Amino acid sequence: MNAPQDAALDVQHDTVYLKDYQPPVFKVNTIDLTIQIFATETLVESKLVMQRQSAGDLVLLGHELELLQITLNGEALTAQDYELDDERLTLKNAPDACELITKVRIHPETNTQLDGLYLDQTADLFVTQNEPEGFRKITFFPDRPDVLTVYTTRLEADKKYPVLLANGNLIEKGDLADNRHYAIWHDPTYKPSYLFACVVGHLAVKKDTFTTGEGRKVALEIYADAQDIDKCDVAMQAVKDAMTWDEQHYGRYYDLDIYMLVSVNQFNAGAMENKGLNIFNTACVLSKPEVTTDSSNLYVKSTIAHEYFHNWTGNRITCRDWFQLCLKEGFTVFRDQSFAATLQSPFVQRIDDVSYLKSVQFAEDAGPMSHPPRPDHFIEINNFYTATVYDKGAEIIRMLANYLGPEKFRKGTDAYFNQHDGQAVTVEDLIQSLSDGSGVNLRNFLPWYSQPGTPVVSGEGHYLADTQTYTLRLRQATPKKPNYAEPQPLPIPVSMALFDRQNGALMLEQVILLDQAEQQFTFNDIKAEPIVSLLRDLSAPVLLDFKYSDEELAFLLKYETNGFNQWQAEQQLLERILLQGHRADIYLQSMLTTLPEVAATDPLLASNLLDIPSENYVASRIDKDYSPDVVHEQHEALLNALARELSDFWPKAYAAMPMVPYEDTSAAMGVRAWRNDVLAMAARAGIADALTWASNQYDKASCMSERLGALRVLVNHDALDAQAKLDDFATRFAKEDLAMDLWFSVQAGKTGATVAQARQLTQDARFDWGTPNRIRSVTGALAGHPTQVWTREGMQFYADMTEKMDSKISNLASRLLQNLSRWYTLQEPIRSEAKNILLALKPKVKSSAVVEALNNILKAGEPS
Repeated sequence: MNAPQDAALDVQHDTVYLKDYQPPVFKVNTIDLTIQIFATETLVESKLVMQRQSAGDLVLLGHELELLQITLNGEALTAQDYELDDERLTLKNAPDACELITKVRIHPETNTQLDGLYLDQTADLFVTQNEPEGFRKITFFPDRPDVLTVYTTRLEADKKYPVLLANGNLIEKGDLADNRHYAIWHDPTYKPSYLFACVVGHLAVKKDTFTTGEGRKVALEIYADAQDIDKCDVAMQAVKDAMTWDEQHYGRYYDLDIYMLVSVNQFNAGAMENKGLNIFNTACVLSKPEVTTDSSNLYVKSTIAHEYFHNWTGNRITCRDWFQLCLKEGFTVFRDQSFAATLQSPFVQRIDDVSYLKSVQFAEDAGPMSHPPRPDHFIEINNFYTATVYDKGAEIIRMLANYLGPEKFRKGTDAYFNQHDGQAVTVEDLIQSLSDGSGVNLRNFLPWYSQPGTPVVSGEGHYLADTQTYTLRLRQATPKKPNYAEPQPLPIPVSMALFDRQNGALMLEQVILLDQAEQQFTFNDIKAEPIVSLLRDLSAPVLLDFKYSDEELAFLLKYETNGFNQWQAEQQLLERILLQGHRADIYLQSMLTTLPEVAATDPLLASNLLDIPSENYVASRIDKDYSPDVVHEQHEALLNALARELSDFWPKAYAAMPMVPYEDTSAAMGVRAWRNDVLAMAARAGIADALTWASNQYDKASCMSERLGALRVLVNHDALDAQAKLDDFATRFAKEDLAMDLWFSVQAGKTGATVAQARQLTQDARFDWGTPNRIRSVTGALAGHPTQVWTREGMQFYADMTEKMDSKISNLASRLLQNLSRWYTLQEPIRSEAKNILLALKPKVKSSAVVEALNNILKAGEPS
């Protein structure tokens, strides 16, 4: 490629820097919106009442708006009175007090990006998604999170759309001429523009009420397509449970007379916490045992809670700027994880959280998209709705909560809510409030928010029998990332325990603080030689490289006192096998005795103990000369060895779990998960009747978890009736979109799936290019097969998908592209092929989200 051509093809987008933050020039006291929806256009009139706060121009942001009228303090303006370009409307010399009225034309019926106001084509439903910068596609406004105002919204539409919803309380509704009607909503709370929402369509509603601890009776309403309203029972109960939990654990009460949730099929995010009007992807709000799995059911409950918890951590207290995104998301993820721990075993919930953290966030931190929880610059903020912001952000809050203890943490959060209610704040404000309330200075934890990369804690221990002392030496190191300063030591709380090496007795439990590059800790009066357990409950989001022997890790798997710590010891042992080539004998022997014991008392934990680190996770720990085939062979060999080692156990375990009627309990969920895992391992072990068990389980299933578990086994092992069961599934659930997503996923993710098969699935008449869930059902499943992704055909598949979606749903396109982010770690010649495919994509994409991601991914391959 010649240099002039390469330069000409680069699309330029502005970089935004945290250091350049300036407060808004104007405060918006109120906004009155009138949104008139017609078949081929929508007219939006806004009246902004504003007051100057500092010197400067009045700048309103707007994108893809056709300006029809503008008046300032009652006087019509002409084009000579303002400056207008593709992104902003500027008024110079605006008076200190302004009443600005604009009228614009927009086209939600052709908006495929799924932000701003758009039409869900599958449901003929007008809906908004304004976080982070969608409101500027509705009307001219200072569209930034630190501009909070009071909204009054008038919606007008044809009566074929009987539902007209917006934030706040309904204050008026009525009929209009030409078979139209209107509704006026008023939200008395100050909120930023990203929390504005409206929904216009034909929806059914499920209603209930909740009385808060303060005595407010709140109307609860969940809106969904009529055929889905019977799938809203779980969500309704989750709302009430979340409201109760937040009152009990944080003293937070709901503050409006109505709380509404809306189910939307074509929704790119999981859900959106718009004040009083939460909008959900169908996968995050609909649940019914016949149609959705146990994991989906649990995800619905935790997502419902997450969006409700945002009412305080995100809405009433919001972000000063988008660099502070982890402020609201990290805190709220921690809260929803804590809530979810009441729905199932807290040990298993912690396993779920850490498993996702390690497989997604640690991998992100190891790749070209690595960034701090609070980045210091971005081109496209949508690229920073990441596991680092959400999940590492949550781990930082968890660190602080555990470091302070429950009582002091509650005092700290009370101070945060009392000091900053109604404000747009920063990470520093949160840390200061937690410090003020708890009486513990936490400012030394601030570097966690600004330093990228996953720290590695290493060390060794030594016992002196004659002095009965145990000495622990620990070190920490964080890999340096391009364009960031040299990493500094971080404060790392290390939860630890000592166990008697002879009998497994617990000798000591303690939290120590590693806040230097290297430290030594000495423990006295240790009567017998111990084995140390470190980072219990993953007390900090770090990797551990301690000098354990394999036998010591097997010891911890047997004797640790909670299920998470057992799982963590097992994972360390598995990583040694998969990454360092250790023999599997000790692991297999340990599982031979431990797994049946655990299964007898905690099937859900036993199911989690069968989790082998994924091939993608293993790949994320390899920095160069990565061979997907070698990793795959090692991974399969370990799974096969485990299946064979316990081949006598699987039939007994499966027979001990007869099919029973469905129950929505943690215990029942654990049995179903364990049964599916046993079935999969029995089939892998080649047990003669395993596929017959699977076929019978499919036919007699009482819920989707049982049916899908059986179907996966049949499809993965090319059972004689696999295609018949797939056909039955497609017929049985033809009108159930969420179930059909599973149908696509099972085939794209099957053992031995090929890129050609994935492409064929995207050509199926039931595949919808406008629905992110359906797209991810194929691309996400195939991504679990690195041996297919990292071929010329696989890489071209993701490049083609990125190009196709760039102009349709650019945020989704950026996520698809990131499947290729670790191309630079590959062996040759596939590494060079990957680079050529990525370079060939450059002139074909234009959106800021994809351009930023592509440039970062390509830079990762440059010499450091």
